[in-house]
Amino acid sequence: MLNLSKLQEFIKPEADCLASYVLEMLTAIEVDKFRPSFAHLPKDPYLEGNYRFRRLSHFKIVGDRLIKLPHRRLFQSRQYNPLLGDVVREYSELDDELIQLEEFQRLVWEFFQFCQLCSTSQEIGVHQIRTTASPHQSGNPAPEGIHRDGVDVVGIFSVDRNKIEGGETHLYQSKDDKLPAFTKVLNPGELLVFRDAQYFHYTSPVNVLTNEQGTRDVFVLTCPGLFPPNEN
Repeated sequence: MLNLSKLQEFIKPEADCLASYVLEMLTAIEVDKFRPSFAHLPKDPYLEGNYRFRRLSHFKIVGDRLIKLPHRRLFQSRQYNPLLGDVVREYSELDDELIQLEEFQRLVWEFFQFCQLCSTSQEIGVHQIRTTASPHQSGNPAPEGIHRDGVDVVGIFSVDRNKIEGGETHLYQSKDDKLPAFTKVLNPGELLVFRDAQYFHYTSPVNVLTNEQGTRDVFVLTCPGLFPPNEN
């Protein structure tokens, strides 16, 4: 269990996520402290191409404490994920060393403030994702296309962009919209939060700027998590 009471001074929500999306720069978080843990992510075995690497853990907020929950698998119905819908997916947990970082606790606590405005759930899923690109292959952060996740609230926190272009995040009010309501490359330290029922979302492919491998590192946070029906 991790005590979050001393972190509350850093939390200053300035908007109601029920009204629209929220984009903020979390200046109190030193993103450099996250970067080493992204170098050791396991390959995502559910995608061809070996360009995505991923871990997943679930947490519960009780009072001023962040409690790591037992291991749970990931599940989305085909309604939300036409590529991997109805597939029960298993990912390794986040590293304990990462979870113990004060920067990580600040991030989860910041996201939870917005969850309280939009959801009755106290549970949060944290996906740690690296998308890679090479001179011979693009990386696709959203291979399922424009989609919803099937949760109450979604947060995307940018940790690093290295030797890449693209990876632009879009929000759409309708899946059929030709123009997004929001479009931006999220820079390291920026957190985008939105209500899943209000916006479809998508991130464009990433390509390298040099002859070396490039990477895009993010945390995707959801409230609640996404579990197989028999594990809810």
